[in-house]
Amino acid sequence: MSFQTPITIKEVTDSIRRREFVLPAIQREFVWDTNQIEHLFDSIMQGYPVGSFLFWKVLKENNTKFQFYDFIRDFHEKTNKHNRVSEINKDNDLIAILDGQQRLTSLYIGLHGSYSYKMPRKRRDNPTAYPKRSLYLDLLAESNEFDVKYDFLFITEEEAREDNEAGVAHWFKVGDILKYEEPVEVNDYIFENGLNVLEKEQARFVSSTLFKLHKVIHQTPIVNYYLEKDQELDKVLNIFIRVNSGGTTLSYSDLLLSIATAQWKKKDARKEITEFVEEINAIGNGFYFNKDFILKTSLVLCDFTDIAFKMDNFNASTMQTIEDKWEEIKEAIRQGVHLAASFGYSESTLTSNNALIPIIYYLKTIGLPENYYILQKYEEDRSKLKKWLSIALLKRVFGGAPDNVIKSLRKVIQENPSNFPLDEIISAHKGQVKNFTLDEDEIDNLLSSKYGNGRTFTILSMLYPTLDYRNIFHLDHIHPRSYFTRPKLKRAGISEEKIDKYLDSVDLISNIQLLEGIPNIEKSDKPFKEWINNKYPNDMDLNFYFEKHYIPQVSQELDAFLEFIEQREQLLREALLKIVL
Repeated sequence: MSFQTPITIKEVTDSIRRREFVLPAIQREFVWDTNQIEHLFDSIMQGYPVGSFLFWKVLKENNTKFQFYDFIRDFHEKTNKHNRVSEINKDNDLIAILDGQQRLTSLYIGLHGSYSYKMPRKRRDNPTAYPKRSLYLDLLAESNEFDVKYDFLFITEEEAREDNEAGVAHWFKVGDILKYEEPVEVNDYIFENGLNVLEKEQARFVSSTLFKLHKVIHQTPIVNYYLEKDQELDKVLNIFIRVNSGGTTLSYSDLLLSIATAQWKKKDARKEITEFVEEINAIGNGFYFNKDFILKTSLVLCDFTDIAFKMDNFNASTMQTIEDKWEEIKEAIRQGVHLAASFGYSESTLTSNNALIPIIYYLKTIGLPENYYILQKYEEDRSKLKKWLSIALLKRVFGGAPDNVIKSLRKVIQENPSNFPLDEIISAHKGQVKNFTLDEDEIDNLLSSKYGNGRTFTILSMLYPTLDYRNIFHLDHIHPRSYFTRPKLKRAGISEEKIDKYLDSVDLISNIQLLEGIPNIEKSDKPFKEWINNKYPNDMDLNFYFEKHYIPQVSQELDAFLEFIEQREQLLREALLKIVL
């Protein structure tokens, strides 16, 4: 590895545009936001060091042995945030970027491309929510921001034109500097746009800023880089791991996925896994699974003895097995996520993604029966499985280091493949630190859970076992929260010594029920007594509601709230004890 003669930003971005500079499969994807790009350009303009780069020269006889990707030019938060496989010229040597991808992509987007991110308060499926923004530089004045001098900003063409016409700024599209090869052309721009007739100090700022931009892009050799020429992937991978230990966190799965990409024979592992993550995250009300989850689950489903996240477990043999079983792995994970969604879980309520791995393994063990999550004949099996999942989540069994628990559960499932072995799992883990039983003290602790706590939905779902969670259910305050402010409670006649208890208790699970979306909207902020009298005018319906939602036979008035909370907590406690014991 040797230090090379520095080159200019224009030389680098031109090489990226010609696909002479590419990204190796071991690189993660682009993660910088517009603020980081704007600050990078300001640093360059101020002459601050922007760090060195590490390039890898790949000889033409080797460039087909590895997978390479293009730099992103027009980043779109929804439709174009993944790098595409590069259509490289197989007859030429390549330069692959080992360190500096985020900075070089930022320079490329700033000079040649655009950045589209979602506007606040607009729906993701609204195509106008992602306006195309290019990088502009205000030539009229220094930035008002305390930590920058030059006002670089990603804005739309329309926003730039409106500001320019109003005279509040003069936005210069940064990429246009590439059109001016000679400094004299910069001067032409200043005269053609009337920027030379401004007041003296402002005109000086315009001139110095635009000429400086031209100089740092076209003339100053800013890009300092080392060049690695070794063609051994193992050595290059080791270098990559070392130089990427800082900066934006590089997840272990990014490296493992990179290795997989180089070792899979028939499929593009990066594309397959990235697209599959997006698919399962769109199931139901949405989840937040990542590549780590997919790779860990793959190790478990392929019955590898060691399922730890380490390089040795993702060798060529392992990756070949995963590729060969990839379609089965995807279907098992897909069914497991559909099952979790049918239980009412989503990103906000599934407090441990790892808790799904044993369930996915069980579904694979019983042959991935079609529509397992909805067919009547599997109802009893699903009930046992849901009970186990609820207890696992409530006890946080998969916190910390989950591998030993996952392997232990896999063994029990292997030994009992005919139906979900709930009793066998409980028995096998009895007396261990991580077990699947809840005692009375643990239940009492769970009843202190509040609205917004990740465990609250799981507790309520155990108490409402007959609901069809494919419908949307809301966690509803029985006594509406809107009435629980100090002034409103005073006006309602609640004594000062009770108000603090009211405020501390309003979000307790003993004041929360599960209601379908429409009934909850109808209920809105109506006082509890008024709502039930309107909703359930006859005694039979009212008693059914009381029984279904564990409502105590006490006054529904606000002044009886503390008694209501105390007695409903007791009803919930008795119901939970009956379920788990």
